[in-house]
Amino acid sequence: MLNKDNLNWGICIGLIAPIIAVFIYYAVTLSSQINLQEFIYYLRTNKSLLTGVSSVCLIANAVFFTIYINRKLDKTAKGIFISTLLYGTFVLLIKLFA
Repeated sequence: MLNKDNLNWGICIGLIAPIIAVFIYYAVTLSSQINLQEFIYYLRTNKSLLTGVSSVCLIANAVFFTIYINRKLDKTAKGIFISTLLYGTFVLLIKLFA
């Protein structure tokens, strides 16, 4: 699967990796203090927490982007980059208007 060069595959990776990273972030940092439902509530209501978590999560995309660029699978890397821009824009809009 890591050798597939496809824009749609890159978009899928770019959309899923940050979600998995959120759960890893929660499991490593906060799972002993609050339950998952409270964590999601705090993410929705605390903009500074949203900024920190989104930064960590987008690093997951940076890792995959780097892997695909180094393998010269540019279409997949482009899809990951597009997803990263979408996530970044989404977080920025939440911070500005929510």
